[in-house]
Amino acid sequence: MAIDFGKTAGDYAKHRAGFPKRFFERLLVAGIVTRGDRVLDLGTGTGTLARGLALTGCTVTGLDLAVPLMNEAARLDREAGVTVRYVEAKAEETGLQAGSFEVVAAGQCWHWFDRPRAAAEAQRLLVPGGRLLIAAFDWLALPGSVVAATEALILKHNPTWAGAGMRAPYPQYYDDIAERGFRDIESFTFDLDVPYSHEAWLGRIRASAGIGAALSGDAVRRFDDEHAEMLRHRFPQDPLPAPHRVFALWGRR
Repeated sequence: MAIDFGKTAGDYAKHRAGFPKRFFERLLVAGIVTRGDRVLDLGTGTGTLARGLALTGCTVTGLDLAVPLMNEAARLDREAGVTVRYVEAKAEETGLQAGSFEVVAAGQCWHWFDRPRAAAEAQRLLVPGGRLLIAAFDWLALPGSVVAATEALILKHNPTWAGAGMRAPYPQYYDDIAERGFRDIESFTFDLDVPYSHEAWLGRIRASAGIGAALSGDAVRRFDDEHAEMLRHRFPQDPLPAPHRVFALWGRR
């Protein structure tokens, strides 16, 4: 089934929580990014990672194939008072100049790429000693949680969805970068609850690969109605605590 996040741009920008402040603080403390770094954010989407890095003082370029998402990113950047340059291109073949960046980042998107080719392109783009950063911000389908119930409903409406149960760490990502010659590989994870209102959780799931990016408009509406009903009856608390995990993996060129 074809996935097009451009169809979800509005919900994606409004309702999808970005990486938390604590994540960016950890990057700075660990020296993964430093103020003034030139950063390329692959698969930037609505720019949550790019914008967060720009707010830390980096000079950031965001790259994606979904122009509607990058349009939303630019709007959110203006509201946040930062500037990010956006480029329409593939992560595996950016067309950008070699050795142009201290950091190449990929947030919540590495699994969408041809990973060996994307790692090779990151090698080409980085200065000696530059860092490739792969990050994820995954919801956790813990038993009894709203996430677990929502995943079951997504599978009911879209049995082809392959995203159920995904959670960091991802052992294959370590191999991806080690096999391309990256060294000094490190990682961290931490878990947290993200509060979502019912409205925001409905929008967050409409913006997911299993629903809004994959199904027809009518199918999305049918899912959304059943999802709203489930929340009213099974999870009346508002806002809802949605368990999540932050993951960061990096290596040096």
